Amino acid sequence: MIAGPAAAPRLYDAGAVALALVAPAMALANRSSPLVIGIAALLFLAGAIAEQGGRAASLLIGPLRSPLGLAALAFLGWCLVSLAWSPFPALWGRVLSEFLPTLVAAAILARLAPGRLPSWAPPLGAGLLAAACLYMAGSLALGLAPQAWLGQRVALFMFNRPLLTVLLLAGPLAAFLALRGRRLAALLLLALAALAILRSISGAATLGLLAGAVMFGIGRFAPRAAALALAALILGLAFALAPVEGDLLHRLMPEAAHERLTQSSSRARVAIAQSFGAAVAQAPWIGSGYGMGLRFAEVPAAQALEPEMRAMLAVGHPHNTFLQIWSELGVVGAGLAALVAFLALRAAAALPRLLFATALGLTGAAVAVMFVEHGAWQGWWTAGCGAAITWLRAAACARPAGESAGERV
Repeated sequence: MIAGPAAAPRLYDAGAVALALVAPAMALANRSSPLVIGIAALLFLAGAIAEQGGRAASLLIGPLRSPLGLAALAFLGWCLVSLAWSPFPALWGRVLSEFLPTLVAAAILARLAPGRLPSWAPPLGAGLLAAACLYMAGSLALGLAPQAWLGQRVALFMFNRPLLTVLLLAGPLAAFLALRGRRLAALLLLALAALAILRSISGAATLGLLAGAVMFGIGRFAPRAAALALAALILGLAFALAPVEGDLLHRLMPEAAHERLTQSSSRARVAIAQSFGAAVAQAPWIGSGYGMGLRFAEVPAAQALEPEMRAMLAVGHPHNTFLQIWSELGVVGAGLAALVAFLALRAAAALPRLLFATALGLTGAAVAVMFVEHGAWQGWWTAGCGAAITWLRAAACARPAGESAGERV
């Protein structure tokens, strides 16, 4: 049995394979990414321990002392503190048990994998991502016949989570390929990702694709300071407008728009946003407690609302991550989450031009999806974000040594 430093390369290779398998695993089982990310993180952690022994702990502890690390710890600490006023403590633990292990695994992977990935890992990840896109696009074109053959659930929305994962991963992997001189392969990967997303019924993925493309273009061609300011403004508005989103849409969204968005249940989404926004107004400072979305209609802040509004709170979450943070953690939680986001954006500002644009594209896509889709604490989304950040940081570590100074402008 191989032990000690000699085992590290094999463990890193196995971790790289696991990281590359995120997209195809999601295409086959649309909640599998937390498990895959967890395995990849454990393999890289084992490799780091085999290589450096006790010194490996400093690799993980060091970033926690940075402003971004301290802000993230403060946010998680506030989530834990909210147990003091959470009306359903068992639900609090249930939600945190899905989110926290995935977040820890994603953080370990994003810290340890960059610089330790073998040279064949990016092409493997890109190839498997392309295969997943072809599989999903082909399945949709065939009316989900492959899923029927495999005995899986036959429903068009079953690919929504995998395609949102593809949305996150495609940009960083394409940038990695482009930095290796494989620009045609990078463009082909992006084209296959766009094909699969546009072939699906996921409006959130389509919106994210559009937002990500626009922000990438701005990051690539606009002055860096202006692009960064715009990204910061978008993040700020996402947090600031979340509590009043429902009221704004109710007043400004024309009836014709609702008619065109019938399949997206736009009227119901507006009513849900209004209801959660009204609940935020009842407990604006500290919220109703982390993870209370599944029983939000029963929290104290909901009792002052009209019966029809309380009924809309029973959907489980407001389909807006920023609004969910406000409703569960109040202005304190929203402020800490915004601080984490702004500090992460500041870190992206130091990247070379292509990767800076890719980071802004990833931010634009993620913000767009988070404003209209899924609950804040779902493990599959956290895992996808962690994998995307890992590939982006790995690309930064592996950028060409002969990169010109002008590339960083």
